[in-house]
Amino acid sequence: MYGKCSRRLNANQHTRSDALQIDKKNNLSLREAQMTSNFKAKLLGSIALLSLSGAGALAQEAQEVKFTLLVASDLYEMAVDEERGGFARAAAVARDVKANAENVIYAFPGDTISPSLFSGIDKGAHVIELLNLEAPDVFVPGNHEYDFGEEIFNTRMGDLNSTLLAANMRNADGSIVDGFADSIMYEFGPLKVGVIGLTLDTTPTVSSPGTLQFTAALETLETSADALREEGADIVVVVTHSDWDQDQEMINSGAVDFVLSGHDHDLRVADNGHVVFAEGAADAENLVALDITAVIEGEGEDRDVDWHTNFRIIDTASYAVPADYAQMVAGFEAELASELDVSVGVVATPLDSRRQSVRTRETAIGNLITDAMRAAVDADIALTNGGGIRAGREYDANYDITRRDILTELPFGNVTVKLELSGADVIAALENGLSRFPDASGAYPQISGMEVVFNPDAEPGSRVVSVKIGGADIDPNATYTMATNDFLARGGDSYSMFVGKNNLIPAISAKLMANDVMAYVRENGTVSPAVEGRMTTGM
Repeated sequence: MYGKCSRRLNANQHTRSDALQIDKKNNLSLREAQMTSNFKAKLLGSIALLSLSGAGALAQEAQEVKFTLLVASDLYEMAVDEERGGFARAAAVARDVKANAENVIYAFPGDTISPSLFSGIDKGAHVIELLNLEAPDVFVPGNHEYDFGEEIFNTRMGDLNSTLLAANMRNADGSIVDGFADSIMYEFGPLKVGVIGLTLDTTPTVSSPGTLQFTAALETLETSADALREEGADIVVVVTHSDWDQDQEMINSGAVDFVLSGHDHDLRVADNGHVVFAEGAADAENLVALDITAVIEGEGEDRDVDWHTNFRIIDTASYAVPADYAQMVAGFEAELASELDVSVGVVATPLDSRRQSVRTRETAIGNLITDAMRAAVDADIALTNGGGIRAGREYDANYDITRRDILTELPFGNVTVKLELSGADVIAALENGLSRFPDASGAYPQISGMEVVFNPDAEPGSRVVSVKIGGADIDPNATYTMATNDFLARGGDSYSMFVGKNNLIPAISAKLMANDVMAYVRENGTVSPAVEGRMTTGM
């Protein structure tokens, strides 16, 4: 693929590019910027200036400069035995690209320290170690970087050997977060390339950033891009953690020339003739490299920069796992195996996860799981399908439950989402879950925050007799928040009434159900779930 754009800059006024924008930017404190093999970073206030050593004055004649933008994001997979993807193969691609190009900016638009099984144990510490073996030149935090709270966020970011950008994130007092910058300027000979970082501006609603403050991404982008143009940037790039709708707003604003995005997990490249957009596939199954050739002519008011882009979609299946990654991952996997057998707390009451139990009636283990889900996202109610509870065993009272136990019960890697539903939607969901009763059904609803009475002799679809939420009768016209799993939210097990509903914590921003249950038990120390009449029969 091929894209082309030109830009003539006036000495007194730097025009805005009709190009793509990316959504993450902040200030760099006294943190040393990440160096590639052929240039080094130098901080100037909130804007870091990266200069090639030995760069001389601009020549009068036309000069050609080549550089590459490489993007990977939404990376969670530690394993090295898959066909493609993971930290190891992302690093292999980055090393290969840097070995074959003089000027490379490896950008990572966020989401990596969570969610994953091991992150639920070490709060993402292993992720930073893996990234640092081949650290991105520019890192912009995604919403999952804040999942373990502000203190862990600051610690993990401080340990990462990358230039940290997030222009729309500040401390509570308005100051720049330590270690971050709004933007950075790269100088490749006579060409100046400014890079802005933007983090997801809705982070407070989907994660746990503590006292950190977030401003609107698009507004911040325009201000930051103007500042870089004033600094003399010939090309402006935004590295942003934002959804496709917001990406398009950035493109249409014309504030930047390139938008490198993460968050949607989709492989996507676009070129409207002015702005180039790129997002790699999640878990580094595919990375995107943009090979840019810029031609600079003239000086001052006559300075003209013309550039074109070649697109490369890189399938990581063709890359071998580097030996240093294989060694590190082997150590982490051994540590994980031992950590899985660690107790997270005591269950004082008996549990029963046998198939016939969880698919036909209220169970103590179903109550435990849904209580944990509801607490994790602060929802009014919770519902999960009995078919997702899989170990098929009984637990004695006063059982030391381990991480392995919980993962065996919840093996599918589902995440906890938060839907806004009408009371009528909630009743429809319960009708669906009870429609096959008394036959065992994977859709059978294990619930929290509700008391349901149903008539098993009534026709399917008309079985719910009453529902109470918080002690009050359900109002079909009222709005309730429900914690559920991403499988059901997509309409799985015939829960079609969930499809298209407002999702306050969508799957791409959610945490693992299993980790939510572990955290709930660990925080309480001892839990005593019991069958308590949440789901009963009656007329």
